[in-house]
Amino acid sequence: QVQLVESGGRLVQAGGSLRLSCVASGLTFSVYGMGWFRQTPGKDRSFVAQVNQNSGTYYADSVKGRFTISRDNARKVVYLQMNSLKPEDTAVYYCGATGKSFSIVTSDYNYWGQGTQVTVSS
Repeated sequence: QVQLVESGGRLVQAGGSLRLSCVASGLTFSVYGMGWFRQTPGKDRSFVAQVNQNSGTYYADSVKGRFTISRDNARKVVYLQMNSLKPEDTAVYYCGATGKSFSIVTSDYNYWGQGTQVTVSS
């Protein structure tokens, strides 16, 4: 059974930093591209960042230069380091696994975690 479990979300002040983690089990982690998405109430889940099977990375324009995605294949973990946080970064953050090398589309992701809440106060 595949599981993705996110952690690290909490309340933080604007300008602060957080590191989110997503631990995977039940899948061959190294063959999956891993992505982070976020969602606010009433809106669709939106792409944040992706790291592919070769550790190539891609970011949404809104987080470029502030967020860093990375992966540890030995530990089956994907991280999202978030710096210079803004109130508009407030959302539930989800990690997903895709068989594609690159995708920012939610329908391309085979597995999802349950999400972790990030709240940035002004």
